[in-house]
Order: sequence, then structure tokens, then C-alpha cells
Amino acid sequence: MKNDILCTTPDACTLNMHKRSMNYFPDKSFYWSIQVAVRGVRESIVLHWTRATCYFKPISNSQRARPCLSSFPSAAVHTALSSIQNSVCLTCFVNIKALLFLFIMCSVSPDKRRKMESALEQLKKHTVVVADTGDFNAIEEYKPQDATTNPSLILAAAKMAAYQHLVDQAIKYGIAKGGPEEEQVTNTMDKLFVSFGLEILKKIPGRVSTEVDARLSYDKDEMVARALRIIALYEEAGIKKDRVLIKLSSTWEGIQAGRELEEKHGVHCNMTLLFSFAQAVACAEAKVTLISPFVGRIMDWYKENTAQKSYEAHEDPGVISVTKIYNHYKKYDYTTVVMGASFRNTGEVKALAGCDLLTISPSLLGELSKDHSTVTPMLTVQKAKACDLEKVHLDEKEFRWQHNEDRMAVEKLSDGIRKFAADAIKLETMIKEKMLNVKNGQ
Repeated sequence: MKNDILCTTPDACTLNMHKRSMNYFPDKSFYWSIQVAVRGVRESIVLHWTRATCYFKPISNSQRARPCLSSFPSAAVHTALSSIQNSVCLTCFVNIKALLFLFIMCSVSPDKRRKMESALEQLKKHTVVVADTGDFNAIEEYKPQDATTNPSLILAAAKMAAYQHLVDQAIKYGIAKGGPEEEQVTNTMDKLFVSFGLEILKKIPGRVSTEVDARLSYDKDEMVARALRIIALYEEAGIKKDRVLIKLSSTWEGIQAGRELEEKHGVHCNMTLLFSFAQAVACAEAKVTLISPFVGRIMDWYKENTAQKSYEAHEDPGVISVTKIYNHYKKYDYTTVVMGASFRNTGEVKALAGCDLLTISPSLLGELSKDHSTVTPMLTVQKAKACDLEKVHLDEKEFRWQHNEDRMAVEKLSDGIRKFAADAIKLETMIKEKMLNVKNGQ
């Protein structure tokens, strides 16, 4: 195997790398012979990785830029690179570093490789990672599969200078649609949510979740109509409905709106603000695409309303709730998938590794990317099938009673709807002010 890289910089470096097998060793190890020619003067380095030893001939000590080596995983490779970084041009140095890194990743054992991988990289092997943000620049950094938004996240993003052009475009759209002021504001809101979704879809390979106004949480027909309007806006922009999840509050009315959207219109739904097992069962029976149980908010309630003020991940009430829901779904082969949401720390995230999806804030994604502890799947279909769980069926009366019996779920559902509604009102107020300025020519 041979790689020749010719540099076009004035330094006229040439890089040759040869992989040489040593099959007569029991471990079938091998080494790389790296030859670098600087202005025609050839020097070489030999790296025998298996024995973690670098042998090299000195190379002339001419002054060159010194790229940072602190992130490189091997002291042996660090030594080798340090010996040449003052002798070759930056282009060749980067090429050497990149090729050595690929070699290391291919040659080390799976156990060692896991130690080199971040917790985020390991998590992605067991779970679909979703970014919980309206900041699509943060999405690009962590490369999730999907992304979710809500009124609170859109409000925060809409206040950022980087996204003012989206707000301005949505306002122009709302004004152009005409009608009374409230109708113009509603059209602007829908357009703004979709505009953020469109930008997010440029950054991810999967789907984006866009939420229906929380103030419609107890009106099934209005939720369906608003959802279809959102889907129409995406389709006008060339996005098929398969790449969009409509977020609905997990009230009885919201769940039935989800059922209708899935059955009659082929619109995929993400049932949010889910806190009780009754909500989860009703969603599964409605055959919605996805549910978002709120892990952190469940723990918040228990910390505020019980004597226990801290929890280990395995005893976290939110983790326990999602685990039960996941096991019930997998044991009885429901098609609805589970996406844990609203995390307070990375311990909760890692305790749910193996869940279908997990939607995670950029701050926690950042922590996971710097964490190199081992992540193992805690939730599996095999474990779920072995659980002793009874299948449950709920009609409306039984749903309302069982949900009502869960004080935490009742309080957190109503609190979540109020908070999302409050942020929607704040966003509308901001839009009205900007809309007035546009109409006045300011």
C-alpha cells in the first residue's frame, strides 16, 4: 500500500507513506515508513504502532508553523509528529497527521477505540441523536440525525441577530397574505416556524419537528387544520411531509388529532409534553409516529415536591418513566417510537442509551462530545421482551382517570402548555411590533 501526496507550496515537499507487514510476528503487527522530501532532501520516520515505539532519523530543524498536537491520541505519534513539524510545510504536516490518525483508528482494538471515542460518538451507535434547538448553527456542530423545535426555542433564536432575516421574511409573508392583523400574525408565526425548520433541514439528514400552537391543545379540529397548514408551507418550499414531524401536546384532544393526521393525511406526529404512562399508552394506540416523554421535567417535579433533592441516574424518576414506556412499547410491538427529551444532565442521557431517539440540548451535546467514559445500551428490545408488564387498553374515560391519578403528570402537562403558550405570546408581541414598523416604513 502506498500513498503519494505532492505538495504545491513553495517548500516543494513530497510525502510517501508505505505500510509494511510483519506477518512473522504473532500479533501480525506492521509499521509505517514515512518519507518526507523537503527541497529534495529526503528524511524518514518509521512508526511501529503495535509496540507503541517511534524510531526516526532527525530532520533538519528549519522554522515552520507549529500546529497543535494536544488532541492527538498517542504519545508515540506525538513524538513522531513533533520531530517533523518544523521541517515540512503545513500542507504535508496535516496530511501526515490525518493519515496516521486513520491508521490508528483501523489498527487499535475495539476496546481501545471506544476509549478514544467520545460518549456522543458511542451514543450514536445505539440511539438516534436529535438536537433540541432552534439554533441551526449549533446543529451543524454536533451533526445529529434529526432536530426538534418548540415555541420557547424559536423565541430565543428569533432574538438573535443572526436570524433576523428569517423574522423579516416571515413578516413580509404575513403582510402579503392580508386579512385582519391577528390573521397576519398567525400566518407570520407559521411561516417563521417553517423557515427555521427549512434552515435546520439543510443541516441534518433526517426530520425536523415543528410545533402547533400550544393554545390549541384542547381543540382537536384546530390542531389538525394548523398542522396541515404547516405541512403545506413545507411542501411549497419543496420539502416532502416525510421529513417533518408535527408536534402536538399529549392531551386527549392532541392525541386524537395525531391519530387523524396519521390515518387520514399521512402526516407524522411527535407527541410532546408527555409525562404519564396513560399518555404513552393512548399515543401508542393512536399509532402516532413518535412520543417525547420529558425526563428532566419529571425529575424537577419530584425534587420540588418530595424530600429527595438529588438522584443517581438509575433512580431518576424521569429515567424510570421512559424505561417503563420503552419496555411496554417493545414488549407489545407498538410501532410508535420513543424519544426521551428535556434532559438535565448527561447521566440521564447515558442511562437511556438504546432508546429509539434522544433529543438533547447543544450544551449537553457539548459535554458528551468531551466525555470519554464508556456508554453501553441500557434499553434493549431483548430486555423489554423479558419484562413482566401487562398490556393496557385505554378509552377516553379510562385515560382521563388514570392520567388524573398521576399528580405529577397533571401538573407538568398543564404547566408545560402554559409556558409554551406564554412564549408564543411573547413571540407574537415581538412580531406585531416589527410588523407595525414595516407598515410605517421604518
